[in-house]
Amino acid sequence: MRVLIACEFSGIVRDAFAKRGHDAWSCDLLPTERPGNHIQGDVCEILEDGWDLLIAHPPCTHLAVSGARWFKDKLTEQAEALEFVRLLLNAPIPQIALENPISIISSRIRKPDQIIQPWQFGHPETKATCLWLKKLSLLESTNIVTGRIARVHREPPSAERGKNRSRTYQGIADAMAEQWS
Repeated sequence: MRVLIACEFSGIVRDAFAKRGHDAWSCDLLPTERPGNHIQGDVCEILEDGWDLLIAHPPCTHLAVSGARWFKDKLTEQAEALEFVRLLLNAPIPQIALENPISIISSRIRKPDQIIQPWQFGHPETKATCLWLKKLSLLESTNIVTGRIARVHREPPSAERGKNRSRTYQGIADAMAEQWS
């Protein structure tokens, strides 16, 4: 299966699919953190290249409700971010999963099909993650754990803060690759 992981610099989801024998590629404006199949550039330019599955992680900067207090000052950026989400959801790819935190996608486009947490997949942390799905099953929990903390919300200000908060948890990536292969 040809798998495109959009807006992923980390390579975590890409590698989970590659380990299962898929032709998996990540695409991001940033270089990849891990060696592997990566296209550094605009994902819009490759959406029609014959992919079987798209897993998209569009930037949440102008979408996440955690930043609602700034929405009034970024109406243009928010409209552009929503248009990008629509483009990804309507890509000519048979199966699509779009991932984002609790956001205005729910009120402006449609409600998510599922909301998952890292603690359902082996990580003792909380981070509500919405999934909008096209022709994919809901993810089933693989390893429910206790001791839940909100690590990403406590990430201190730094140059790496955005990257650290956006990486997919390995347990979630593995569940995607196992259950959607």
